[in-house]
Amino acid sequence: MRCILQLVVIGIGLGILPILHATPWDKLDSESLEATLAQKFEEGQYSAKGADSCLMCHRQNAKVMAIFDGVHGQATTARSPMAGLQCEACHGPQGKHNKGGKEPMIGFGRQSKLPAAAQNSVCQGCHKDAQQMNWHNSVHNLEEVACVDCHQIHTANDPMLNKLTVNDACSSCHRREKADMNKRSSHPLKWQQMTCIDCHAPHGSPNEATLKEASVNDTCYGCHAEKRGPFLWEHAPVTESCITCHNPHGSMNEDLLQLRAPQLCQQCHANDGHASRVVAEGGVDAFGGAESCLNCHSQIHGSNHPSGSLLQR
Repeated sequence: MRCILQLVVIGIGLGILPILHATPWDKLDSESLEATLAQKFEEGQYSAKGADSCLMCHRQNAKVMAIFDGVHGQATTARSPMAGLQCEACHGPQGKHNKGGKEPMIGFGRQSKLPAAAQNSVCQGCHKDAQQMNWHNSVHNLEEVACVDCHQIHTANDPMLNKLTVNDACSSCHRREKADMNKRSSHPLKWQQMTCIDCHAPHGSPNEATLKEASVNDTCYGCHAEKRGPFLWEHAPVTESCITCHNPHGSMNEDLLQLRAPQLCQQCHANDGHASRVVAEGGVDAFGGAESCLNCHSQIHGSNHPSGSLLQR
């Protein structure tokens, strides 16, 4: 097996004796592997036969052959890797990999020794449009998530590009949100009538929680336009952020509320007369039935009535 040479210096008396130790390619650590691959790129020893050289050994692997089912394997598409350097466009120069040397190639996925940033740099060589401009500051990049942790390349159907599977892909990591999606009150995510990427930009965003819109409220108003206003009488927490009262991913309470009324209202409205009790007293007043505080203050998102200062009409 072809090896790289590591120079180990051992002092003997006043002299220095160099001893050469060989490390197999598959035993290289992450840093050494990355440096070796960088050297291969500098040498640029690409195969003259392209994918044909690779398929001499790898054509029996169904996952490898699935590349030809997707856009990355279409030689007739000018922007496809298969129209250029083919397999080596992503996996790097072949060098002597197929000549008994078993030189390392760029590997992707959780089993790869290459760090996520090195793997992602290959994808970003082509995918550098406006949607990727915030990637370097994104949570996914800072958490060292690799592109292939979400995307599948050797396939005709990338789950991240299919509205029926994208939620499953996201919730495989975002477990708390997955639990919220299955609570009694939730957006229709579990029925694939909405997707996570309807609200969030997975490749990064300059906005809070990688939202596509500038704020939480602007995101919500995309569907709930009737709550936008402007209103003559505004409710401060509504104006500030919808998530003050609502959990957008799901809740055990009606209407995605963080807490049930009157407890929710009493987070702000405490010790002001009739709202001072923490627990509703059934059969005594308006706290005891139906929608509690909202029995009277029904226009909780804002009112345009001249007498609606208390959001009652």
